[in-house]
Amino acid sequence: MQPFIPDIILPTTVVGSYPAQPKRTLRTLFDPLHAAVEEAVSSQKKAGITIISDGQVRGDMIGAFASKIPGIRGNDVIGRVMPPDQAITIRDTAYAVRQHRYVKAIITGPSTLAYGLHLGTHQYRNRDELVLDIASALVVEAQGLAKTGAVMLQIDEPILSTGAANLDVAKKAVATIAEAVSLPVCLHACGTIEQIIDDLLAMPVQILDFEGSVNEGNLASFSGKDLQNRYIGYGIVDSSTQVLESADDVRRRLLKGIDILGPERILPDPDCGLRMHTPESAFAKLTRLTGVVSEVRRELGYQ
Repeated sequence: MQPFIPDIILPTTVVGSYPAQPKRTLRTLFDPLHAAVEEAVSSQKKAGITIISDGQVRGDMIGAFASKIPGIRGNDVIGRVMPPDQAITIRDTAYAVRQHRYVKAIITGPSTLAYGLHLGTHQYRNRDELVLDIASALVVEAQGLAKTGAVMLQIDEPILSTGAANLDVAKKAVATIAEAVSLPVCLHACGTIEQIIDDLLAMPVQILDFEGSVNEGNLASFSGKDLQNRYIGYGIVDSSTQVLESADDVRRRLLKGIDILGPERILPDPDCGLRMHTPESAFAKLTRLTGVVSEVRRELGYQ
């Protein structure tokens, strides 16, 4: 498997979402949110982010996929879930790839999708069965995104830290998707992960991404663990508030992560997506992130 980000120490990235900024242009008559995609991509680039996303501006993480997968109508599972005829989100990811060398493609994880839907059919005895069918359906999306030229695929699974999902089933579902593509796969988990760290480390992925600002105990859970050459997406900017934390706070978090994980395996990023921020707040958060990382790189002799 090819390296996703060669020759860069502490490559910055994002969890994915960015504030949607619709604009009225001639093109928006046909695609009302394309200008928002353009703005999200441009803002991430201006902030100096190494690995950007397409901004995920077209809706919430459930609705963006659910209503377009056969067997799901709106937020209701109405029959057996089947793979769609074609990928759903590749157009925006392909646009981002044309604008920037390093782009992560993102899909909502099968467990999170399954628990975000209403099970309105007798086709499924339980959500575990639904999770596995959704994973099979998402293979089409993963393979389509891989063909865009993205350098990694991120699977978003915020449900994993809540205790609601079956982690053994989640592992099988993630494996179904990860084994279907040849590019590195990242798993993003929100919330407190200390109780599920061993389950996360058993996931068949190359990158694990977690919150390190609001949940500072998450970082300590990696101490002494065998990371098996994984990269770690480490949240050092708080995405739960629009208040811009000090550079000293961000720097402290980063240095603590370097002490535990080493600089070669860290991808600094915000804790989570920035969709609910104002454009000004989101840009300030990313600029604070890249500014601190750049300073630490210099101090460590990497630039």
